[in-house]
Amino acid sequence: MNLPNKLTVMRVIAIPFFVAFMLIPVNGVSCEGWCKWTALALFVAASLTDLLDGRIARKYQLITNFGKFMDPLADKLLVCSALICLVELDRIPAWITIVIIAREFVVSGIRLVAADDGIVIAASNWGKYKTTFQMLMVGFMIGDLPQLDIITQILMWIAFALTLISMVDYIVKNRGVFKKL
Repeated sequence: MNLPNKLTVMRVIAIPFFVAFMLIPVNGVSCEGWCKWTALALFVAASLTDLLDGRIARKYQLITNFGKFMDPLADKLLVCSALICLVELDRIPAWITIVIIAREFVVSGIRLVAADDGIVIAASNWGKYKTTFQMLMVGFMIGDLPQLDIITQILMWIAFALTLISMVDYIVKNRGVFKKL
């Protein structure tokens, strides 16, 4: 268990605590005051581990099969958990969350079919941009500051567009995978 893998595992372990701070009501209100800021701090810390684990793994040649599998899974769990919490708190439309989660299933399905043939599909730049903007969007939505609403909305639409673009990119680049079905 090397450092990048430990960071990935820490990200997964942080998710239930993040969800608890997002949804457990304090004085009858979810995600307000110190709970909101604790949830945001956990989300930012978990997001930063995503940045760190990949860089460390590549720099020191610590890339493992566990990391290849768990790192993207941890990202999906973190972002999807956050989006579901934000739907519950009425901060993001459910349909946008459904599209984002559906994209993750589509891409994961393509990767699974390819893996069955021994093909590893690396994350594309579009997928990396998508993840970055989704994490920024989620952070702004957790913070829920009215003076930043316009920025939050812009981030949401950019993240949504990148979600669609990256999904189309994966489908087009890996269309050969579908011929085997």
